[in-house]
Amino acid sequence: METILLAVIVGIPLAWHLALTAFTYYDAGKVGLEPPKKWAAIVFFVPIFGFFVYLFERSELSYDPETDPYRGHKVNVHPSRADDTVLASRREDGTRAADEGRNGEE
Repeated sequence: METILLAVIVGIPLAWHLALTAFTYYDAGKVGLEPPKKWAAIVFFVPIFGFFVYLFERSELSYDPETDPYRGHKVNVHPSRADDTVLASRREDGTRAADEGRNGEE
C-alpha cells in the first residue's frame, strides 16, 4: 500500500512535469522560439512557473497591433457609459490636459 501511495504522490506529478517539458521542447521548435532546448530547460528547472512563462512568451509571437484594442493608449468604454464625460487626463481632441500648462493655466 505504501508503494502505491508513493507512486501516486511522486509519479503522477513527475509524469506531468516531464510531459510539459517534452511539449515545450516540441512546440518551441515548431512555433519558432529558438533554441527549444533553452525553453525546455526553463520548464524543467522552474516547474510550473516556467511553463507559464513559456506560454506568455509564445503568445507574444502572434501579437497583431492592428487588432489591439488598447493601441494608442485608448480605453475601452462600455456602450452604456459612452455619453459620460471625457476622462480628466485626456481631451476630446486627443491632447493631454497636463501638457497645456504646468502652472495650472489652460
